[in-house]
Amino acid sequence: MARDPRYDILFEPVQIGPKTAKNRFYQPGHCNGMGRLRPKGLARMRGVKAEGGWAVVNTEHCGITPSSEMFPESVMTLWDDDDVKILARMADEVHEHDSLFGVQLSYSGGYHANRLGREVPIGPVSKPVHEIDPVQGRAFDKSDIKQIHIWWRNAIKRAMRAGVDIINVNGQFSSMAFHLMSPRNRRTDEYGGSSIENRTRFFKELMDIARDVTQGELAITCRIIIEEFMGDKGLQAHSDGREMIEHLAELPDLWDVLCGDWEADSPPSRFAPENVHEPLFSFMKSVTTKPVVSVGRFTSPDTMASLIKRGVLDMIGCARPSIADPFLPQKIEQGRIEDIRECIGCNMCVSGHFTGVNYRCTQNPTAGEEWRRGWHPERIASKGSDDSILVVGAGPAGLEATRTLGERGYQVTLAEALDTLGGRVTRESQMPGLAEWARVRDWRVGQIQKMLNVEVYRASHLSAAEVLEFGFNRVVIATGASWRDDGYGRIHDDPIPGAGTHPVFTPDQIMAGEIPGGPVVVFDDDHYYMGSMMAEIIARAGQDVALVTPSADISEFSRITLEHHRVAHLLASLGIEMITHHKLVEIGGNAVSLEHMLTGNTRELGAAAVVMVTARTPNDALYHELMSDEDVLREAGIHDVTRIGDCLAPGAIVHATFSGHRFGRELDQPEQDRQFEHELPVI
Repeated sequence: MARDPRYDILFEPVQIGPKTAKNRFYQPGHCNGMGRLRPKGLARMRGVKAEGGWAVVNTEHCGITPSSEMFPESVMTLWDDDDVKILARMADEVHEHDSLFGVQLSYSGGYHANRLGREVPIGPVSKPVHEIDPVQGRAFDKSDIKQIHIWWRNAIKRAMRAGVDIINVNGQFSSMAFHLMSPRNRRTDEYGGSSIENRTRFFKELMDIARDVTQGELAITCRIIIEEFMGDKGLQAHSDGREMIEHLAELPDLWDVLCGDWEADSPPSRFAPENVHEPLFSFMKSVTTKPVVSVGRFTSPDTMASLIKRGVLDMIGCARPSIADPFLPQKIEQGRIEDIRECIGCNMCVSGHFTGVNYRCTQNPTAGEEWRRGWHPERIASKGSDDSILVVGAGPAGLEATRTLGERGYQVTLAEALDTLGGRVTRESQMPGLAEWARVRDWRVGQIQKMLNVEVYRASHLSAAEVLEFGFNRVVIATGASWRDDGYGRIHDDPIPGAGTHPVFTPDQIMAGEIPGGPVVVFDDDHYYMGSMMAEIIARAGQDVALVTPSADISEFSRITLEHHRVAHLLASLGIEMITHHKLVEIGGNAVSLEHMLTGNTRELGAAAVVMVTARTPNDALYHELMSDEDVLREAGIHDVTRIGDCLAPGAIVHATFSGHRFGRELDQPEQDRQFEHELPVI
């Protein structure tokens, strides 16, 4: 297919100092959970982005010295010559596809506790570190600045030996450069005070050193925050943020602009739409002649082209969309807009970084698996047999398994009991703020509809006898799971007393439109989004709601999907009482009994109804019925019956799509191709 002329502007080259980007697609630095610990996986992941058409591919945060490290967070480092080898491998993977490779160098002095090396953190002022560690950094002096300059200079030299094209000077939230630029800088010497010149002095010194070392051979870019969302306590885009850019306007070869820390700059779709920060960075092109790039979870080619045509940006920065679809640029160029896997903004990718594992993506099950499993987002092996396959259930796991099997060339029939496809995705995407999650369903349905070897049957509730009659060789059960109503879950090994007699509701009932009368207690032992969603829906229906959780925090998992503060603010704005550290121990009358998790103290709370958000029961009755007699299966010509997704083990949607993809990709493959490669330290 030919490229739509409306998007021609996205494929114009952009000059970045001495380097030329082949188009306007820019992958800024993003953490991924691999970093220095899994360099082969990291290199392949960046290489796949370049293969997909991203003109510029950057590393994540790359530390320059062991005296400023982030462990246990796994990021890039450039401490010594061994690190040069790792960076060079990435550079080679990116250069193979004619893309530019940038290293995001950073010194995060005073922000982290230096847990690995136990060095005393050095920062702008004497202050406790960002983490909860009982560690306080010391304020730098002029001799420290000289040493930091040496570390910085040496890191740039190593980067040059590795073959990078771009030195990206990091002014993000964790960097000392940013903490000096912020009005919260409490120094009183030439690196502090109210003067923009003083507050940007260190940042300018880093860029000057980069210029001096590279001698015009490499591009020098900067990643910088212009808005802190703290009012006059922090940088404000249209006052001192703008003044700061004006002061440094022509210094870098490209401006990579951010708004706020990671949580503010990468809001989930539940709370912010695409391109939410344009009003904050829209002034940039009026104060600098250098190219400008920013991010905004851009998934629409129309939005991208508009930003360029209106002179707002010169390049389109995409971190999360480049994870959901590493081949997004190529698909636009080839006129395959409908094939783009659009980011749903769930921020599950971010959770991988905070848990120290390869990042994962709800839309793209191959994310983080490019090297260790050999999974490519756009290529897959042809079928390994002529077996026909029946997939029962068209939720996220069933749809992904069907799509993957169909792409491999198998003859597949997908049977869904309801009139609608999507399963839990369809239900959950109707909840407040989650409309974009429907992309998980829509993209897969769209791909399946193109396949002549795949048949889809709706309103087809199959019994075991019917499955046996069809004559399929393989059967995949993807019938999902149902929320329990008895309180069984992480905290309770048995049903909660009174759950069978008092009005108790499940998320399934609430999503189906059943709203209990108040006051309502939502008991959240799930700790992700469902508990807060139930409280929000019921409160918006006009009922008094209390959200009770055994955790020390509301929706605790949402901390690592960058939405925790927004969830708390939303619930507070709706008048929802939030009760932490308590478990629900009994239900009776018009009240529930709560017990404090640490002290054991009990209290009563009025409740006309309770919503249980605890555990789910796999809907696996069909599986067990089919497996009850292997002789009958053999007579029916069925080789195997497999459970996938929530039917096997309930989890988040990301687990369901991964489960479906893994089954579809690994079917009929050799055993060695079904294990992931373990990256081990070399001794």
